[in-house]
Amino acid sequence: MALLEKFGPLLGRILIAYLYIPAGISKVTGFQNTVGYITSKGLPMPEVGAVIAIVVEIVVAAALLVGFKTRYAALILAAFTLAAAVGFHNYWAVPDAQKMMQTIMFNKNLAIVGGLLFVAVFGAGPFSLDNRKG
Repeated sequence: MALLEKFGPLLGRILIAYLYIPAGISKVTGFQNTVGYITSKGLPMPEVGAVIAIVVEIVVAAALLVGFKTRYAALILAAFTLAAAVGFHNYWAVPDAQKMMQTIMFNKNLAIVGGLLFVAVFGAGPFSLDNRKG
C-alpha cells in the first residue's frame, strides 16, 4: 500500500492530464473545427470559448500534470468538465439515436469531476512541484 500511496497520485495526474492535453492540442490544430462545433451547440462567443478550452486543457492540465498549484488546477478542470458535460453532452435534449452515447459521455464527465475533486481535496502527492523539498 505504501508504494501505491507514493506513486498513485503521480500516475493519477498523468492519466488525467493524458485526457486533457491531447484534446487541447487538437483544438489548436483544428481551431476552426472547434469553433464550428461550439457554434453548433448554440453557445455564445464560440471563438472565446475555444480559446478558454485550449488554455484549460493545455495550461491548467499541465499544471496538474507537474503538480503545480494542483488543488486549484483540479478545481478549474472539474468546473470546466462539468460545464462541458452540461453544454456538450446534454443527453436529455438529443434525438433517441444519440441518447445512449451522450448519456455515457455525460456520466464519464461526472466521474472525471469526482476524481478531480479527490485531487482538489487530497493534493498532488509526494512527486509534485507542490511538495518539492526546499
